[in-house]
Amino acid sequence: MTEPGMSVEQLLILEYQQLKDEQRSRIGFRDNLLYATLASIATVVIAAAQAGRAALVLMLPAACLVLGWTYLVNDEKVSAIGRYVREELGPRLGSTTGGGEVFGWESVHRGDRQRRTRKILQLVVDVSTFCGTATTALVVYWCIAPLQPALLIVSIVELAAVMVLGWQMTLYADLSYTALT
Repeated sequence: MTEPGMSVEQLLILEYQQLKDEQRSRIGFRDNLLYATLASIATVVIAAAQAGRAALVLMLPAACLVLGWTYLVNDEKVSAIGRYVREELGPRLGSTTGGGEVFGWESVHRGDRQRRTRKILQLVVDVSTFCGTATTALVVYWCIAPLQPALLIVSIVELAAVMVLGWQMTLYADLSYTALT
């Protein structure tokens, strides 16, 4: 809620603060999804081993897909907030304050020469965690479990969904390098 008589600058700064709060929250949630995935992997592997039922590993791709998609959506929103601040909010605030640059960190941190390498490595971690684990579970199922037609169809559908998730993660990885001028 805003107070009557707030200036445009105050409103834009308030918007910035709200966006940064949302971004912080999404980053924490997104990063915790990696831990949730590791816990899911351990739980499914232990359950399958204790029950002696290799078909239980088919739960792992489903868990990785749900957690991976949620991770991807939150990661994209974190990036979208940064992009909005850099491309829309910052320039609007700058124009109201005499044209000076504002929120410089939103652009400066993207100019690091190692950014592209870090983004590639993060993509490898993300795809390995969510897609590699799911694919490994499917291969284990195909190699160890007695193949049942219904479960084989489920596994093929899961593989297709995992491939879509990997493609989307690659598409949204933002591997560009932005040099500072």
